[in-house]
Amino acid sequence: MEMSKDPDSAGSIEVVDFSERWADDFASLNYEWIEKFFTIEKHDREILDHPQTAVIDPGGKILMAVDNGKAVGTVALIPAGDLVLELIKMAVRPDHQGRGIGDLLIEASIASAREIGAIIVFLESHRSLGPALNLYRKHGFVETPIDPNSLYARADIRMQLALLPQDM
Repeated sequence: MEMSKDPDSAGSIEVVDFSERWADDFASLNYEWIEKFFTIEKHDREILDHPQTAVIDPGGKILMAVDNGKAVGTVALIPAGDLVLELIKMAVRPDHQGRGIGDLLIEASIASAREIGAIIVFLESHRSLGPALNLYRKHGFVETPIDPNSLYARADIRMQLALLPQDM
């Protein structure tokens, strides 16, 4: 990604694959927003405290948005069935929000989902998170019926994106 010196844009942000170096940042970025709006749930802890075994080892992917060597955002994809991925744990540091980092993370996660071979990416969220829902809609996610067996008590909206072949 091309680097930019404009501090008010996402131009200086690089999206990189997860490595153990980023484990603490992956956890802290997500714990911060979840604790601000909700309660930490068992499934949150499973993923955030063990990203390698909970996300990477089953075939998922974690992406980190990095600004001058510092993690400022993250998103993950986790297998949820044949050719289906769940987009989870999207977070951007509050002091970096509004700079297009969410767009970069969504675009990178969609590209990663295509590389993995997924045809559906879905997410569960909460209707109170308006800016996040608007971001998902902007990138083509549409609302679908909520999963009554969701692992998250806080989830009250489910959205998904059908990935069409890129040559269409």
